[in-house]
Amino acid sequence: MELKLATAEKQVLEELVKLVQSRGLCGENGGWKEFSDAKDKKKIGSPNDPSKRSHDELVAFLTTFKKKQDLQVLKCHANFLLIEKLEQDSPGNDTPEQSLVRLTVEHPAYSLDYSFEPHSEDWFVSDVGVKTSKVMESTEMVAVDCEMVLCDDGTEGLVRVGIVDRDLKVILDEFVKPDKPVVDYRTDITGITAEDIEKATLSLVDIQETLQPFLSNGAILVGHSLNKDLEVLKIDHPKVIDTALVFKYSNARKPRRASLNNLCKSILGYEVRKAGVSHDCVNDATAAMKLALAVIEKRANTTIPPSKEMLEVEKAKLFIHKIPHNVTSEELEQVLSGEFTLDVKPAKTSRGCYCAFVVFRSSKEADQAFENVDGDQGQDSFGLPQKLVVFKLTSGSRVSIYVRKMVEDGSA
Repeated sequence: MELKLATAEKQVLEELVKLVQSRGLCGENGGWKEFSDAKDKKKIGSPNDPSKRSHDELVAFLTTFKKKQDLQVLKCHANFLLIEKLEQDSPGNDTPEQSLVRLTVEHPAYSLDYSFEPHSEDWFVSDVGVKTSKVMESTEMVAVDCEMVLCDDGTEGLVRVGIVDRDLKVILDEFVKPDKPVVDYRTDITGITAEDIEKATLSLVDIQETLQPFLSNGAILVGHSLNKDLEVLKIDHPKVIDTALVFKYSNARKPRRASLNNLCKSILGYEVRKAGVSHDCVNDATAAMKLALAVIEKRANTTIPPSKEMLEVEKAKLFIHKIPHNVTSEELEQVLSGEFTLDVKPAKTSRGCYCAFVVFRSSKEADQAFENVDGDQGQDSFGLPQKLVVFKLTSGSRVSIYVRKMVEDGSA
């Protein structure tokens, strides 16, 4: 498993050598200092700065790394540099496909969702980061979705994979033999039984090998919550379009991920999953590809209105904030009327204020409870109705809190 570096840009090679230096990694002929000294035997104080070396010299050094673990480290860093370059480049030069990759990697959750290190030996790390710009700018797309089961060690096991290309042609739809004992097939969700897996002949490595040519050619992987699929596939590839991160709800105060079903209903006009019906990974992969194509080819808006179901859930809640740390949950409950559950969010510091969500059985009960709150009504910074409430604690001291609605009055 060699790293083909001849076509890599010099700046990428320089950064890889700097990584080798910082980690003290050694190839078959030693580290960077030994390589530099051997190159300049007659010179005193040969330059350790990679930028002072030629492209060919950098390639010659980096190709001395043969261990899979070292190669994975180098590929991972090259892929990181590719994403970093995308974020630094002007979005005005993006293709529609690159724009969706950008929306994915610039989402606040991307850095956490797609941090797969450290890698074990059975991971496949894409080498697209050390390819030429032409390969890196490829707009080829492949959508992936997986079905997982629960293994006896508590990890997710891969049992079925669906892969479709840009033309919605099915590339792969196969069961996969998990490498660990299964304790829960999650048949209600996956639709998969033990009998299905008994017939499986493909392994995780077989699936990785199927995807490898696409990834090495710079294809973009597409999926919904794709990080979960890549984690169970044990694949690290930087060029991704995650429809769970690309699309967002309008008027959302916090990033809230839309379900694949809600996106399909809102943008494609159909349900990909009927209530009570198990998942189908080919249908889900196809749906993710259609969503990406809707933006690329039809300029569909990536901001969608909240679903009626989501709004109803939000309308059945109230939010209490700026609660002093010395106010107990029992004292807080006295401010509100009706039947509800209290979901308390602790303060970030021991002396700071905390907040709580109040969940009612219906929006009507939440509205009535808000009306019954004794306080001065105004609006928060988002224009949402809220009341400033001043009340007395059992200790005799007086405190103030804010009780706020979760959506605007009249939202449908």
